Amino acid sequence: MFSTRGWIALGLLSAFAVPAMAQSFRVQCPTSTITHPVAANNDSEPAYSGPTYTGASTDYTVGNTGPVNGAIKCQQIAGGDGYATMGDGTQTYLFSFGPLSGIADITQGRPGTEFPSVFNSPFPVAKGNYMVPGDPATSVDTAATVSGGLVQPLTATQLSSIASFYNGAVGLDYDVAHTFSIADISESGNTVTVVLNAQSPFAIGDQVVIGQGAGTDLAGYTGTFTVTAVNIANPFFPNNYAFQYSNPTTGLAEVTITPDGTASSNPAITGHVDARQIMDVGVMNGNIPAPLMAIDEDDEFFLTLTNVGMIMRPDLFEQHTVHFHGYPNASAFYDGVPDASVAINIAASFTYYYLAPDAGTYFWHCHITPPEHLQMGMVGQMYVRPRQNRVPVGNSLYTARSAQDGDLRTACVSANDILCSNPVPVVNSGAARAAAGNYAYNDGDGSTYYDVEYPIQMHGFDPNFHFVGMTFNPEGFADMKDKYFLLNGRSYPDTVNPDPLQTQSADGVNHFSQPLPTIVAIPAGKRALLRISDLNTSEYHTLASLGVPMTVIGYNAKLLRDQSGNNLYYATNSITLGGGESLDVILDTCVVRPTTTVTTSTGATVTVSDYTSCTTPMAVGTYYLYTPNLDHLSNDAENFGGQMTEVRVQ
Repeated sequence: MFSTRGWIALGLLSAFAVPAMAQSFRVQCPTSTITHPVAANNDSEPAYSGPTYTGASTDYTVGNTGPVNGAIKCQQIAGGDGYATMGDGTQTYLFSFGPLSGIADITQGRPGTEFPSVFNSPFPVAKGNYMVPGDPATSVDTAATVSGGLVQPLTATQLSSIASFYNGAVGLDYDVAHTFSIADISESGNTVTVVLNAQSPFAIGDQVVIGQGAGTDLAGYTGTFTVTAVNIANPFFPNNYAFQYSNPTTGLAEVTITPDGTASSNPAITGHVDARQIMDVGVMNGNIPAPLMAIDEDDEFFLTLTNVGMIMRPDLFEQHTVHFHGYPNASAFYDGVPDASVAINIAASFTYYYLAPDAGTYFWHCHITPPEHLQMGMVGQMYVRPRQNRVPVGNSLYTARSAQDGDLRTACVSANDILCSNPVPVVNSGAARAAAGNYAYNDGDGSTYYDVEYPIQMHGFDPNFHFVGMTFNPEGFADMKDKYFLLNGRSYPDTVNPDPLQTQSADGVNHFSQPLPTIVAIPAGKRALLRISDLNTSEYHTLASLGVPMTVIGYNAKLLRDQSGNNLYYATNSITLGGGESLDVILDTCVVRPTTTVTTSTGATVTVSDYTSCTTPMAVGTYYLYTPNLDHLSNDAENFGGQMTEVRVQ
């Protein structure tokens, strides 16, 4: 029997299941900013040579205070819905985020965070004699497609094609030309002065198209020219109404400008996107976990969230936000908590801005009705790499770490800051920047060195809650009880499937709903960094290592070190996390490492290990990461599943 509430819901479905007539989708990825002023330098990470801000600055520019460190990074994600498949074949509905940039990297298990030169590059496809921005939903591996669309499910050949073809923002297209009326135009030798009847938007180096009305002498004027000067004195308007360019044709007299004489900017990449492509790729394309993000200390990060709507629940006008849990945002405006920030409506985009001051493992989630949206899958991981990775090979790590205290933004001097969590190590181990590998933190002694790294997001869900979320609200928050338990959105044995998992959704198309495997592959004698986070809303999670020692080096994006500089790392065979916590864990596959003796400043001698080499590696083979909570080690039944994966020592 249908309830009155059910009839009302059907009425809502019929009333609101109509196409959006206009979208305001945009992306933002500047090539330069006030703190990264030279565009050519912002597409790679510079070597760390010293602190950026060494003194007070009133305009927050860099050049005159220290070297420009870091780069600009950008990413776009979609907020909407999707499906995921568990190890026993069960499908579940998601409120979820999906990728709208960095898609090729994400399919390979890498972060989808890109430099501006990559993010701002539309995917070109041939159209007649021209190359135009392509649609990644219909342009992948055209030799293996049918009628321009993807064969579903994707073949291994197509997956290989995706891995190399496109990481730019989906739908990025050239903006339309902006046209301005010309009030006057004159020529002196090769120099042409153009006066507009509005403030000139052109800058030196811009390409401008000059066009004039019928019946005028167009020779030498109609065409594309490069602006060579702006803010030119003229007898008509303020200086900023005029600009100049060089004309290759000389000796032309001033011509009469008809009312339709114009100056137009060339179409350019300004953040305009094709809404159709956004919807093609973003609808029902939610991922669990949400797209992975990674930036480096001193970076500026521009993250665009586009709300594509929820196709399975058109009666819900769900807003979405991005909240970086525990992240030191400078402004509440970008914190994602809608009470002090903003929320993004359906058919709209918003670009968040972040600086990257502190290395560590963070995570992010939607902060609209957090218990509901986290339970439904709107959770992802984000980590910040330390400056120490950019120290030139062979340089002292201790010296580099000491130099960082000269940066007023991120100085960590225990005598001045009782909250300082990463002081200079008490012992100068003599460690130098290794020729390979990286570091989890700015340790100054090489103790957080690793050869390979893997993000692991622990999560669980209640299938009944998800079913209600797909049908009619409200969900039973008080009755929420997780029955499926996941590592990177998968339950065993899918955790060790190297391919991105596909799920056929309500639109009849297979989507990459679970891109991240959890295979931990470590060369014998090497070290792996596990970036572990827990975003479960109702359960604690435990993860144990069987056969490979665990060393915990960081907790909630803070290096485990006391105020005196002593490392507080600890060895264990299992870790337990509650929702909203993260750990940085080293798995070491070396039994014996070489050591050296170092004399401290007080004259004492200490023994330090060389983490970059190994005397006796452990045996190759397959080991396991698993949860000892037996009810978390199943797919809602007495069989294999849940939180288990393999550590492969190779």
